[in-house]
Amino acid sequence: MEKMEPWNGTSVSDFILIGLTDLPWLRKILFIFVLFCYQLDITGNIIIIILATRDPSLHSPMYFFLANLSFLDICFSTVTVPKMMVGFWMQNVISIKACIVQMYFFHSLGFSEGVLLSAMGYDRYVAICHPLRYKIIMRKSVCLSLVFISWAAGLTTSLVNALMTSQLPFCNANRVHHFYCDVKPVIKLACKDTRVNQMTLTYFSGFICTGTFILTVLSYFYIISHLVAHQSSKKKAFSTCSAHLTVVMVFYGTAMSTYLGPDSDTSIERDRVAAILFALITPSFNPIIYTLRNKEVQTSLRSMFKKLHCRRKTLNLWNLHFC
Repeated sequence: MEKMEPWNGTSVSDFILIGLTDLPWLRKILFIFVLFCYQLDITGNIIIIILATRDPSLHSPMYFFLANLSFLDICFSTVTVPKMMVGFWMQNVISIKACIVQMYFFHSLGFSEGVLLSAMGYDRYVAICHPLRYKIIMRKSVCLSLVFISWAAGLTTSLVNALMTSQLPFCNANRVHHFYCDVKPVIKLACKDTRVNQMTLTYFSGFICTGTFILTVLSYFYIISHLVAHQSSKKKAFSTCSAHLTVVMVFYGTAMSTYLGPDSDTSIERDRVAAILFALITPSFNPIIYTLRNKEVQTSLRSMFKKLHCRRKTLNLWNLHFC
């Protein structure tokens, strides 16, 4: 049983996020790295959204889901990264209410992304295994419903951990050993037995995480079974699935190692490293992964830059004419 600090009759109103390191020189280097990744995340995902919405050749369920994934990634990083960057320059103080809100949105967006990745896996399964019925099965109403379910699932299921954490008393300790308010490091500060909270986090989050992961694995199981029987379509199918499969492995690998692993003092350090991956690195590199592995996105991107270049030349000629 975890030892509780004796309560001295006072309660804390703020938490201090201790961040990643106490070394001033390392904080400056990490700030530049995090800022670069965050800008890459915002810029890359906004470009994906613009391409998917404005280019008629990308008006398909696959790119509709990809645009929603990009929007989720922007929100996912924005919940934690700006606050983390503040901590590189000053003491990072956050109120308990703001901490619970951050915890809620981080988990809700994470759950939503897991469900959306499963929907994208199902989309790839239908496209490869039932190509003639693809437009009928993946019609607009079905795509909208799947996206709605992903958002609704995240916003509702994450309430459990957030509400349970908000009911805990915090008495003496207020230093959160993380760069954002995650459930594990926050409930460790409570002056109350938190075994129920820990079990709920492990089993509830584990059920959602493994459930969506199994659905994604099932989609790829049927895809691989289909490809074994149809060798001619293997190369093209893998080119459409490889980007999504890469994102799935990184996302679920880091998420499961964080929330399904054993709870210990060393696990907090491991969780911080994993959190950097799925809160910052993965959203930053998702646009790169999809761009490098997808010829349609590359073509659309080149077309967009050509149009911008032509508009700039036209504008310059217009200005010269009137000068």
